[in-house]
Order: sequence, then structure tokens, then C-alpha cells
Amino acid sequence: MRKDLVSSLVAVIALTVIFGLAYPLVITGVSQVAFRNEADGSQVRQNGRVVGSILLGQDFSADHALFQTRPSATGDNPAATAFSNLGPNSKDLRDAIAKNARTYLRLNAPYNAGLTRAGIPPDAVQTSASGVDPHISVANARIQAGRVAAGNRLPKARVLALVKANTDDRSLGVLGEPGVNVLDLNLAIREARR
Repeated sequence: MRKDLVSSLVAVIALTVIFGLAYPLVITGVSQVAFRNEADGSQVRQNGRVVGSILLGQDFSADHALFQTRPSATGDNPAATAFSNLGPNSKDLRDAIAKNARTYLRLNAPYNAGLTRAGIPPDAVQTSASGVDPHISVANARIQAGRVAAGNRLPKARVLALVKANTDDRSLGVLGEPGVNVLDLNLAIREARR
């Protein structure tokens, strides 16, 4: 019995050292060498200061002169990523989508003649699976372009050119849809504003 106890204790200690210390240190070291930016969170810096990550959506709702990300069940909090967990027959989901649509129309309809709820892209009113999706659809960005152009006193054509310049292609050329990284686009808008 004592022999079994000692061998079990040795196994626990050995496995803890190997998989709890050595393995994570090796993986961290390799990632820092091979993928430094990604291993550090794909941080975006401006003037030597971290302003966000290209992997995480941020809440820009306080500044109506900037592009808005899609709705988030977590308020774009990366520490609490989650989706709303509401099913397609949920009254709460219908109410949330209706509220998001009203907000979207209030912000963008004055700059898009004829924009109705039927013309709103789905990503403008529905949350993403993670709650911190950094991208919006090209259609969503094009609708928001009028508001952003007016709010920054920029020609709409210039804002649309920035949308195009900050549009990411499909992954591997075939997966998903093209998307616009909102952080990159808003930084470009701020730069154009200067």
C-alpha cells in the first residue's frame, strides 16, 4: 500500500511539472518567437499606446461619429464572452432585435433615404456567438458611412474608400463573408479627420 501511495504521489508531481509547468512554458516560448503579435493579443497601438485588439470588438456607442460594432450580449466585454443564448422563438430575442433595429434606424436612417427595418443587415441587430466580434458586414458599414461622414465632416466617398480599404477578404478565399474590422476603420476615420 505504501509503495502504491509513493508511486502515485511521484506520478502526480511528475505530471504536474511536465504538463503544468514545462509544457505551458515551451508553448508560450514558441508562440512568443513564432507568433509574437498574436501571442500578445494582436494589440493595436497608436502613438505608442495600446488602443485595442484586432481580434476583439469594442464599444464605440458613445461616439456617434464612429462606426458601431454589432450588438453584444456582454457589452463587448472580452472577459465575459458569450452569446445571448436566446432561441429563435424567444420573445426576449424578438424584443432585443426590435430594440436594436430602432436604435440602428435612429442613428442611420437620417443619412440613408428609404432605410427601413427590412433593409438593416442582420449583423446590425443580432449579437455574435462570442459577443466581441470585431467585424461588421460590408453592407452594415456602407449604411453607417453616411452618418460617419457627416459626423466627421468628411466626403462620403472618402469614408466609403476607407471602408473598402479596411475590408478583410474571406478566410482562405472561400470561408465566411468579407468583413470590416471596426477598430481599424475607426482609427482610419480618426486619422482622416485630422
